[in-house]
Amino acid sequence: MDVRHATHPDEIAKMTDEELRARFVISDLFEAGRLTVVYSHEDRMVLGGVQPVPGTTLTLENYPELRAEFFCQRRELAVTALSGSGTVTVDGTEYELAYMGALYIGRGAREITFAAATADTRFFLSSAVSETAHPTTLVPAADALTTQTGEQEHANRRTVRKHIHEDGVSSSQLVLGITAPETGNVWNSMPPHTHDRRTEVYVYFDLAENERVFHFMGLPGHTRHLVLKDGDVVISPAWSMHFGVGTTNYSFLWVMAGENQSFADMDQIAVPQI
Repeated sequence: MDVRHATHPDEIAKMTDEELRARFVISDLFEAGRLTVVYSHEDRMVLGGVQPVPGTTLTLENYPELRAEFFCQRRELAVTALSGSGTVTVDGTEYELAYMGALYIGRGAREITFAAATADTRFFLSSAVSETAHPTTLVPAADALTTQTGEQEHANRRTVRKHIHEDGVSSSQLVLGITAPETGNVWNSMPPHTHDRRTEVYVYFDLAENERVFHFMGLPGHTRHLVLKDGDVVISPAWSMHFGVGTTNYSFLWVMAGENQSFADMDQIAVPQI
């Protein structure tokens, strides 16, 4: 398990591009036949990638860094299908998970396994500390709370799907959804914002091999950028802005953990302040 430590905002101005990526970007999380996890000290989130080979099964193991008897002893977990489809089995109960669907797994689940129905199946894992056992719940893409926002004139017209949120599937900390700019639109989270009470993680996907997203982070007036490819994960500390622009349209999963679960709890930043 790779461990990423928390970062003070004053540090990033002095970082090289390589240091910035080493602190905030998780690349190559998805590899055929493997389950890979990263522990972030930002709100103690665990992030993972699962790419099962059809005909085989991958099991979520316990990790010594958690000091727990099993992974979800004190944690909740969300599994989201970024591509393909497959089966997630939780303590003997099978859940069929397809593209852009999510499965919330509550605290106390002991045995969690993953299997792929197609060769391109990729599951993204996001986990936070949980004090209460909430029911394990499947949210297919069609059942997510779906809205449109943005304007074509600003190239930020996008569809927002909320899978785990305070008015839907219950959780202790996790708030999760997927946003997809429409064709001809390339900006996300613009105008930008921060939420000083929550860490947010973005996972960019639905990008062709030769396309990229330029992801911006930092404080107003002191931005840094990261060039990201399909499947790259970026950790956004509570103090940081987080927005991006692609060379084409794309999709990105966003997941938050922290003090509260109100989607509207954010501090807007006007474009001239960036």
